[in-house]
Amino acid sequence: MALSDIKSVVVVGHSGVRAFSGPVPILSAAVLWGTTGTTSSLAPAGAPAAAIGSAGLVLGGLLLFLSNGQRLRCTRGEWWLVIVGALAVAGYPVTFYPAVARTGVAVATVIALGSAPVFAGLLAWVAGQGKPTRRWVGATAAAVLGCAVLVLGPEMTGGTAPVDLFGIVLAAFGGLTYSVYSLIGGRLIAYGHSSNAVMGAMFGIAGLLVLPVVLCTNTSWLHTGRGVAVALHLAVFTTFVAYRLFGYGLRHTTAQVATTLTLAEPAVAAVLGVVVVGERLPIVSWCGLAVLAFGLAFLTLGARDR
Repeated sequence: MALSDIKSVVVVGHSGVRAFSGPVPILSAAVLWGTTGTTSSLAPAGAPAAAIGSAGLVLGGLLLFLSNGQRLRCTRGEWWLVIVGALAVAGYPVTFYPAVARTGVAVATVIALGSAPVFAGLLAWVAGQGKPTRRWVGATAAAVLGCAVLVLGPEMTGGTAPVDLFGIVLAAFGGLTYSVYSLIGGRLIAYGHSSNAVMGAMFGIAGLLVLPVVLCTNTSWLHTGRGVAVALHLAVFTTFVAYRLFGYGLRHTTAQVATTLTLAEPAVAAVLGVVVVGERLPIVSWCGLAVLAFGLAFLTLGARDR
């Protein structure tokens, strides 16, 4: 084998490892997050929207904290970042889930997930982490457009979705909180801290912060087998396992790219709705899914080429 061939094999292998260590874990986390809507829809009737997400965060955050295997040692300034990140983590379930209840899954999902990568890009730029690249801008624009067409497709062909101004604001805050803790988590990991320790600390503190949301609302849904199963799925799979993968992916991927890649979540949710729940998607939604997939693939290949 020629020396040039050996070099090409090494380069290709290295880029493949980087893709596996960055985009692939994040996309895997997005697949798990995509089960959230289907799972929460199985909760007993009357379960408060914010309490469902908060219950998963309480237990999932505890699992992340207890399993991180090492203590997070930070400077005073870094601990302030951890606290802000934990507040942002706690803010997501108490804004996004009520937004879903007020505006519907479609509108809330588009606003929260579609705004998150935009917020992440702008915040990173303001924080001096670099101007967004053209590839990121193009891929994000395609992914957000595809996400909107995918999720809003049924409303486009069957009437207008109910719109609640306060619900829209809540959904936007959900996107903002998600981008904030993604950026902070990425920054702390870039400082050399273990991704498990960072996620364990932020989510452990966040779980304590949202515990009153669970205890001060109707908890009768947690006294049923279905309620316990829903809470365990949200805690183990969509919080513990997903954020382990997400934290690992942040070690090799910027928060701007990561938040765009997680737009795969509504695609997974839509497919599960068709396969599991028996929903039907119009052709315009399938077109949106194709555009979304193109944007994510374009961004993933860019991450491999770096």
